[in-house]
Amino acid sequence: MNILLVRVLFVVGSMIIGYQSFDLRGSGIIGLLIGAVAALAMIAIEIALLKVSVSGLSSAVFGLILGLIMAKLVGDAFSLAPLSEYVISTVRVSLTMVFCYLGMAMAVRGKDEFNIIIPYVRLRRQDQQEDVVVLDTSAIIDGRIVDICKTKFLSGKMVIPRFVLRELQQIADSTDPIKRQRGRRGLEMLHTIQKDSGLDISLHEEDFPEVHEVDAKLVKLAKLLEAKILTVDFNLNRVASIQGLKVLNINELANALKSVVFPGEQMQIKLIREGKEHNQGVGYLEDGTMVVVEDARRSIGHEVKVTVTSVLQTQAGKMIFTKLQ
Repeated sequence: MNILLVRVLFVVGSMIIGYQSFDLRGSGIIGLLIGAVAALAMIAIEIALLKVSVSGLSSAVFGLILGLIMAKLVGDAFSLAPLSEYVISTVRVSLTMVFCYLGMAMAVRGKDEFNIIIPYVRLRRQDQQEDVVVLDTSAIIDGRIVDICKTKFLSGKMVIPRFVLRELQQIADSTDPIKRQRGRRGLEMLHTIQKDSGLDISLHEEDFPEVHEVDAKLVKLAKLLEAKILTVDFNLNRVASIQGLKVLNINELANALKSVVFPGEQMQIKLIREGKEHNQGVGYLEDGTMVVVEDARRSIGHEVKVTVTSVLQTQAGKMIFTKLQ
């Protein structure tokens, strides 16, 4: 059912109740207006609560209950003292206010440490764990995530945080044409993933307003959901790994799937540009692996036969050094 329809039905119902309540006094129209105003006020409050996360609300409720219990226990202790009824009543009210405030403040401040918060209670066997993958902005913009999803290598639930979507929108609205193009590409990739991947994809509303950096928010959300982070960001990969999180790095997957060659093997490669060193030519395999050919500057623009001399594995990828046959 559409939320707009629910709101309309609520307003109509409130107007009917207000009309019937005041109709006996001959003020049915006034009751009608009062019901409409009350309903609109409640809808305004409901819209304002959209920024309040479910985990924060449940934490506040937990703290409120804890505060009421503590106020009841301490108030009962004061009732044993020979004090007047007025003094005891005042003490009880004061204790209730103080403990409720402290309970709610402490619970909201430390909401990520509560394992009993309702939205994160999972009723499942201990030997069965749901795979949750949190998408990073860089992985969405990269675009290879679409092909990975289509091949069914990823399973479980894929989570797209609201703050990641907001960052994509900010990049897409940037005045820099390159950033704007990358942001729009990311939004298009996200639409493709939701439409064609066949995976369980959901949008997560948790925002962590006390944290300003998106990477820090991702790490915090992954800890909260006991999830993996899917990214191509090297720095985020290292930070998350240090904090004990599992990271799925698309670049590492791509490097692992690149062709394996050994010294002495022969291949054909088309040279497209000069190398960094003198008289070098550079070409690329179909998987993007860089091939450096010694003494081949004069052959740039042509396809040549080469022999592999060595292979260098770096953090950025694999480099193959060769010489002309």
